[in-house]
Amino acid sequence: MKNRRVRTLAALLFSLLLCAGAPDARAQSVVYTCPMHPEVKSEKKGACPKCKMDLRPARAESQADHAAMNSAGEASGLTFPDVELLDQDGRKIHFYSDLVKGRTVAIQFIFTTCTTICPPLGATFARVQKDLGERVGRDVRLISVSVDPLTDTPERLKAWGANFKAGPGWTLVTGPKPQVFELLRALGAGVASPADHSPSVLVGNDATGQWTRTYGLARPSALVQLIGDASEGRLDPDGKERPRP
Repeated sequence: MKNRRVRTLAALLFSLLLCAGAPDARAQSVVYTCPMHPEVKSEKKGACPKCKMDLRPARAESQADHAAMNSAGEASGLTFPDVELLDQDGRKIHFYSDLVKGRTVAIQFIFTTCTTICPPLGATFARVQKDLGERVGRDVRLISVSVDPLTDTPERLKAWGANFKAGPGWTLVTGPKPQVFELLRALGAGVASPADHSPSVLVGNDATGQWTRTYGLARPSALVQLIGDASEGRLDPDGKERPRP
């Protein structure tokens, strides 16, 4: 009788060990989604049928969103030199007075020959542009600054932006190397080589002086939320827009 109980307990313990070591099929299953079109889902790696971007694990997307919101912090000590640059149409612009002054802006850093993080950065801004609609160009401006001004002519920037359907409220910036590098240093984005640049995005409101530096490869919805947070202080209690300085 005693031996039978011992055998029963041993069998039960063995079963428990098997269950503990057995892989959970649900835990191992991975769903892939598109950063630009989150409605696209697949159980296999591949490209998005809508925009051809590589699909990424949905869990990684969620973690990136969480990281974006947690890592977003005040970007102190920012100055905006009013350097003369060129936009994607070859027009001369002054960075602060023409693009930033009085506006809520999101600023990313790209270069047109980049094949790693820059296409996803462009796709993120494209989705933000779509989600914000008429606000882009009215009280919100999207800005892509080239970190490779020697290669990125206005024509190259315009072609790059066309891949993401950049509208009138999305300005792509290049110019003489000294002026571009002065701007990059002021924004904390100076790098020795274009390939060393990070996927950070500056989001802020010039009217309130509040600025945030965040991760640029999270879901576009996370960036839209930060832009909304930055622009909240731009309305008076009666709902009218404050005059811009």
